[in-house]
Amino acid sequence: MSCFQHTFYTMQVFFTELLPLQFDSYQFLIIHPSLLTSFIFCSFFLILFHFMQWWQQHRHKHKRLPPGSMGWSYLGETLKLYTENPNSFFSNRQKWYGDIFKTHILGCPCVMISSPKAARTVLVTQAHLFKPTYPPSKEKLIGQEAIFFQQGAYHSMLKKLVQASFLPSTIRNSVSEVEQIVLKLLPTWANRTINTLQEMKKYAFEVAAISAFGETNELEMEEIRELYSCLEKGYNSYPLHLPGTSYWKAMKARKLLNETIKMLIYRRKESRKHGGGLLGVLMRARSHNLYQLSDSQIADNLIGVLFAAHDTTASVLTWVLKFLHDNANILEAVMREHKGIKSKLATENRGLSWDDTRHMPFTNRVIQETLRSASILSFTFREAVRDVELEGYTIPKGWKVLPLFRTIHHSPHFFPQPHKFDPSRFEVAPRPNTYMPFGNGVHSCPGSELAKLEILVLLHHLTISYRWQVVGNEDGIQYGPFPVPKHGLPLKITLREKIFT
Repeated sequence: MSCFQHTFYTMQVFFTELLPLQFDSYQFLIIHPSLLTSFIFCSFFLILFHFMQWWQQHRHKHKRLPPGSMGWSYLGETLKLYTENPNSFFSNRQKWYGDIFKTHILGCPCVMISSPKAARTVLVTQAHLFKPTYPPSKEKLIGQEAIFFQQGAYHSMLKKLVQASFLPSTIRNSVSEVEQIVLKLLPTWANRTINTLQEMKKYAFEVAAISAFGETNELEMEEIRELYSCLEKGYNSYPLHLPGTSYWKAMKARKLLNETIKMLIYRRKESRKHGGGLLGVLMRARSHNLYQLSDSQIADNLIGVLFAAHDTTASVLTWVLKFLHDNANILEAVMREHKGIKSKLATENRGLSWDDTRHMPFTNRVIQETLRSASILSFTFREAVRDVELEGYTIPKGWKVLPLFRTIHHSPHFFPQPHKFDPSRFEVAPRPNTYMPFGNGVHSCPGSELAKLEILVLLHHLTISYRWQVVGNEDGIQYGPFPVPKHGLPLKITLREKIFT
């Protein structure tokens, strides 16, 4: 774990758990020595980082840095980011400083950009000058050889292989498998209240597992599911590698998951059957001597696919149901579209096909507007590999750069009445570089078409056969790690009185 991460988490614990406690000075010294130690530790690092921040600015004083406030390393910008609505944090600074500004969060000097042109520069035209970066603790859990953390020839090779697993020509053969997962899952929701986010995570995992591994037996998949669940819990926990902590359990699960995948690789190699999914693609590439991939590199990328296809898609699905619930006229239009498709399927006595999913224009616009409005991927992290000139400013080597997708998606200059849920805005293509729900450039999400497919298949069956009602009247958003409706959106699911035929 890097120094800035360690300090951030210590400060987070201190300010959220220790500072609110009420005690007098003697009780604190006698009864709570650990609190005193934490306070001294935090105070020391506050002073140290304040000095480091002053030094960083002083040594760059001859350069034209973007405007903005660095503040105290944590008492300023970081605490503000984590204690107020992120939308307000970004939009306020955009109003004060413009479309490019500097700040200091998570112990790092950062430059935030909300200009489509600048975002394209960072992500596309000069992507080689801005490397992808993740906290080391998260890299260890996903796997440091995964595609997300790479640049150069190794990244290009991986992207070519991963994209081969998610091209429309490949995933069109997965429609029936995805539909069977939906038809098995939906009856378990009927006449009960569900936590939408958690149920969507189950669904997204099943689809992701097919994409990653192809066919596996039920025992193998259950083991992978349990290990991944433990891994996921530790991913967003305090990265303290001590026995009993969530992070420690996640690291153990990560090791076991690696061994399980290696055993899968060994069995397929022995049987000379590479199988389907990304695993099959990677094994075939290796057996044909196209690329030299180790078992660990294959495992890292399979686990990476599970991460990429799980939380994000589950969050989008949760928001789709929320927006449809809140906009009855839009839900009615979606139902009409799927009623027509259902009638055609009944006449031809068959299930959904890839071509059917290409004839759902209104539902596709609903998905596009959900991706814009919810902006699951609020921003992404890059790091300048050397001093870079951007829109008249210098971004020093090592500084983080954050293209703010959410700010761009919610700009009234690009999307009039941005807080209104309006699928009709996508009847015409948005302006270039203003709509980036899957990122942009060489590190954009390769699984976007699969994500859209699983949303379309679920909505087809859910809107026709079921109705849903939000339980409770509490509204709002929770962040962790992606923005979702509060409490995971509790929904009461019931069968419709009349099922379309």
